Amino acid sequence: MNEENYILFDQYLQNELTAVEKDNFEKLLQEDQEVASNFETFKNVHAQLENKFTLEEERNAFTENLKAIAQQNSNLKDKKAVNFKPVFYLVAASVLLLVGLFLFDANSKPNFEDFNQFDEAHFIERGEQSDYLKQAEDAFNAKNYVEAIPLFELILNENKTAEIQYYYGVSLLENNKIKEAEVAFLALQSGNSIYKNKATYGLALAKLKQEEYKSCKEILLTIPSDYENYDAVQKLLKELN
Repeated sequence: MNEENYILFDQYLQNELTAVEKDNFEKLLQEDQEVASNFETFKNVHAQLENKFTLEEERNAFTENLKAIAQQNSNLKDKKAVNFKPVFYLVAASVLLLVGLFLFDANSKPNFEDFNQFDEAHFIERGEQSDYLKQAEDAFNAKNYVEAIPLFELILNENKTAEIQYYYGVSLLENNKIKEAEVAFLALQSGNSIYKNKATYGLALAKLKQEEYKSCKEILLTIPSDYENYDAVQKLLKELN
């Protein structure tokens, strides 16, 4: 199958053909069974890619990549009396790449960003620490972990509670201070507070963020089924298998 057909297929699906070009293409499908068969295959791939690129930003980036390729291949010859425009150009060469990316993504390991949905902080004010607690709570919930970390450290210096230790560990993890986060989570994991399982899950996510998938799985398997967020544990285990 030649490059021109791939380009034509994409332009047809993107509604970029003129009325005359569209009529010529549909006539071609009726007259050439091989082209029609290849078009059906292309549509299936295209539908999968549309599902992958659901976010407008990702689709725009994808489009720009194709345009960049187009500039390097502007000598395409017109065949079958159809005029081709260089938008979404070189899909012929790109299809194999895109299918490869699709298959790679389907078989790839999970990402930290897919699982780092932590509960918001809602601290009970404690006397003189109330100002710091409120500031830390606001910073954490706004995902401003750079600001939250030193506030949590000030609070922990005065009163080291499991709750603050946990949110401190999460802030460190989100701010890529992974080893320090692991220390915070390990301290909670060895205790018996209500944050024990949360901290264990945090440890697993720390391994995931470092792409240490085997260690991540081993830690997840130690989390009991009564853990409140066990659905996420099962989902992550499934994606790691």
